Amino acid sequence: MADFLDALRPETRAILIANPTNPTGSAIGLDQIELILETVPDAAVLIDEAYFEFYGVTALRWINKYKNLFVSRTFSKTYGMAAMRCGCLFSCAENTAWIRKAQSPYSVNMLAAIAARAAVLDREYIAKYVGEALAAREMAYVGFEQLGITYFPSQANFVLFQAGDRAIPIRDALRERGVLVRDRSYEIPGCVRVTIGTRAQVERFFTELETLWKI
Repeated sequence: MADFLDALRPETRAILIANPTNPTGSAIGLDQIELILETVPDAAVLIDEAYFEFYGVTALRWINKYKNLFVSRTFSKTYGMAAMRCGCLFSCAENTAWIRKAQSPYSVNMLAAIAARAAVLDREYIAKYVGEALAAREMAYVGFEQLGITYFPSQANFVLFQAGDRAIPIRDALRERGVLVRDRSYEIPGCVRVTIGTRAQVERFFTELETLWKI
């Protein structure tokens, strides 16, 4: 964080932070976010909280305290509505008034708006889904440790692990077995990202991975 703050300049106008970030799933705390907001009061600070439900930490409480704060959310992750192309942006009233001037009058279609309203009202389903994903994530940690595979603890619904020069072969072999993972070695050499679904899906993933890993 010290290096990040040192890189900021008076002419800095915008800071965009994914919290948690992708593909590592790492995140920063509220104290660090507040420090950034206070360090650059004249710069727009956008905190992308696409994976908020899995992390549980939000900067929304400060949208009226810090006029340079913007918080974004999406219905593409926890709510599983990526095809709806629906999200939302929060800030103080003064900022949102300016944003509306540049907003398309048809930025969200009616079907997406209805679906989004129904989704946010179904809190029981979301709580159940997130609870299952978090339990499955802990299960994944245990699986990686048992295989001696280095992984990155995550605050999101995915886990990045190191496969070295086997990253792409592992990805392709898993695909042949009906398990889809994403090679991220173009960003972080030798790394593969697995999305965390249910505990049953994680169990299936490790059943296949263990067979491949010991080859």
